[in-house]
Amino acid sequence: MSSPTIDNDTAAVARDGAANAMNVTIVGAGVAGLTCAHAFAERGARVTILERRAGTGQGCSWYAGGMLAPWCERESAEPLVAELGFESLDYWRREVPDVPKEGSLVLAPPRDLPDLRRFARRTEGFEWVDGAKIAALEPDLEGRFDQGLFFPTEAHLEPRKALAALTAKLVNEHDVTIRYETDADGEVAGQADIVVDCRGLAARDQLADLRGVKGEMLVLFTREIALKRPVRMLHPRIPVYVVPRGDGHFMIGATSIENDERGRVTGRSMLELLSAVYALHPAFGEAEVVEIGADVRPAFPDNLPRIRKRGRTIYVNGFYRHGFLLAPALARRAAAVAFDGAHFPEVMDEDRREW
Repeated sequence: MSSPTIDNDTAAVARDGAANAMNVTIVGAGVAGLTCAHAFAERGARVTILERRAGTGQGCSWYAGGMLAPWCERESAEPLVAELGFESLDYWRREVPDVPKEGSLVLAPPRDLPDLRRFARRTEGFEWVDGAKIAALEPDLEGRFDQGLFFPTEAHLEPRKALAALTAKLVNEHDVTIRYETDADGEVAGQADIVVDCRGLAARDQLADLRGVKGEMLVLFTREIALKRPVRMLHPRIPVYVVPRGDGHFMIGATSIENDERGRVTGRSMLELLSAVYALHPAFGEAEVVEIGADVRPAFPDNLPRIRKRGRTIYVNGFYRHGFLLAPALARRAAAVAFDGAHFPEVMDEDRREW
């Protein structure tokens, strides 16, 4: 990854603000907004977060899987996602207590083993495991699968708990002010040295090339099966992942539908998610459906994140399916843009071929 270049105009703004602590307004309190607030506060800024909802993390972040799996994502994403993901993985392990470090497991029924081999060809950081090793990793899956891929360095977190912990850290340790049920306006921009726009899809009023990708999820409850780590089930219609949330709860996700229809979970999606997780283990067929949910994730045409700077506004957006995996790395870069005048071509230049 290339080293950042320096924008002298932004650096001058940072120096002027630093004499009296830079005033930074973050718009949006999802994972992007909270990690940006943390990055700026650690650089000494006075940070105010504006959130139009009644609490933090109640947009797309509320329905996230929380998988910190850069190697697994490499199967379908560009190398940049993995590079940024490793940086973010270190961040979550450092900043949030009790992030499970159990790795990830990718499985497929015997008829779909070609898909498992294809998955393996597109990524790294795994070891092939046979039925005995799968049973050692996840005893409740004993006898169900003959082969799999184990990614030992990956992790996962519970998004709602992680953002609650990060919110507490911001308020109690960094004196960050959070104003709920508040929309940004021109007055806010006039009072701040820097405005960081982390509104997700709502920023289409300024970022016309954003599009929505709908994701649907379920939370199931059962005492009949226990898992230690996320399990990805390669399924011919809809690959599914199962993320243990503790106390018998499992997050099942997630669809990727090219529309911006919020809230509604379709019958077809629910059937496909339940069918896939039932193929993982029949005990899920008797599980209680505790929650269903859907929201729209913001994405640019190439599904890669962006930092865009316009005047004193910095836009941090376009995480697609990778909010928790990418947000800390983008937040650190956004702070460097504001304080140091840095320029990161991998997330700021539209044409990445040069770097």
